[in-house]
Amino acid sequence: MAGKITNILNLEIPAGKAQPAPPLGPMLWANGVNIGQFIKEFNDKTMDIMKQFGGADVKVKCTLTIYADRSFDLSIGSPVTSNLILWKLNLKSWSAEPNKNKIWKLSKKDLEEIANLKKTDMNTNDIESIMKSVAGTAKNMWIEVEK
Repeated sequence: MAGKITNILNLEIPAGKAQPAPPLGPMLWANGVNIGQFIKEFNDKTMDIMKQFGGADVKVKCTLTIYADRSFDLSIGSPVTSNLILWKLNLKSWSAEPNKNKIWKLSKKDLEEIANLKKTDMNTNDIESIMKSVAGTAKNMWIEVEK
């Protein structure tokens, strides 16, 4: 697009499921973005990701660059790590009492699969480093990681 950049928004939206409902719709409206155009473009670009994860609500990172003429550029990133972990464990959310109930465990194979999905957004190509990052996120979610 062209013109002066007025705002850059970093968003996390479920793949293929953007809607004009709050909080997304009002945020886009307040920044002068054509809501219908954004939703159509986002859902079209992320439909394959949604299908890849069986229709699960996997949030995708995206960057929305808004210009003074109300046009925008949409850049789609990879799914959010915590959502990938929940998807891999087939969960909707994690334990309400995580310090007492560590009932889930990620295997090395699971870590590697998630790391390969995250590879495009990371600042390294070293799969071991990416796996350590994913393991750190899992530990923060009180999910045990296989050694």
